[in-house]
Amino acid sequence: MRMDLADLRLFLLVVDAGTITAGASRAHLALASASERLRTMEREAGLALLVRHPRGVTTTEAGEALAHHARLMLRQQSLLREELQEFASGARGTLHLYANTGALTTFLPGRLAPWMAARPRLQVDLKERTSVEIVRAVRGGQAEAGITSNAVDSTPLHLQPVADDPLMLIVPPAHRFAHRASLSFVDVLGEDFVALADGNALQEHIEDHARALGRVLSPRIRMKTFEGVCEMVGHGIGVGIAPRSICRQHRRRYGFHAIALDDAWARRQLSLCFVRWNGLSRSMQSLLLHLGGHAVDD
Repeated sequence: MRMDLADLRLFLLVVDAGTITAGASRAHLALASASERLRTMEREAGLALLVRHPRGVTTTEAGEALAHHARLMLRQQSLLREELQEFASGARGTLHLYANTGALTTFLPGRLAPWMAARPRLQVDLKERTSVEIVRAVRGGQAEAGITSNAVDSTPLHLQPVADDPLMLIVPPAHRFAHRASLSFVDVLGEDFVALADGNALQEHIEDHARALGRVLSPRIRMKTFEGVCEMVGHGIGVGIAPRSICRQHRRRYGFHAIALDDAWARRQLSLCFVRWNGLSRSMQSLLLHLGGHAVDD
């Protein structure tokens, strides 16, 4: 049988209307054309599907079976169309977003939650990377977009700052630097450090800058979370480095002092980065707009 969905739709319209004339009208077909298509369906099936009466039609047993399956098939077509429209509009699917540590821990949670709540069929796969790695991935096409620091060389990507979040040195209350307003990273490389765990993207970024200055950080202890770092520093175990947003969140509880770092890589803004706006999926465009970005002419 070579019945297409248009044939099945016509058949159901005729069955539901009770006459070929009324079914043809609902299908916006001429009576002769509709009648011929129904006869072709019966020839393809090799048996009668309709019993024709002077005042209308009724289904045969085979016609009733066809009507049942036709309704299922057209319903599935409708569901498929709705699902594809959700993918096209960005309301369904999986969105892959690269972000640095600061963005993942402080910037994204409060902003991402309401956006996702309005899109219950959309999944977001967050990947933590250093800012350098994010720029490299977006440039190379491995990622649509990312949230990175503007302190890295992002040429030729579009970079759109969405939040200030510089890195701060945090020191115990009685530390000799406690009353300094600012200092350089090189000034503290001889201190005992409380660091984040191995593999943390931001910690790797900090240690890369230490190596660039000819030094190697040897942390006294490594913690899994920023709060753990803050607590250790507050008890005098050593000094640490954390985003300003983290410092504001935990300073009162743990009593440490936060000091601005003069280094360019520490005076950072969290920024959206992407290659071409028109090359982004609709869901990614929607998310970036929600996070404070804006459409640009490519």
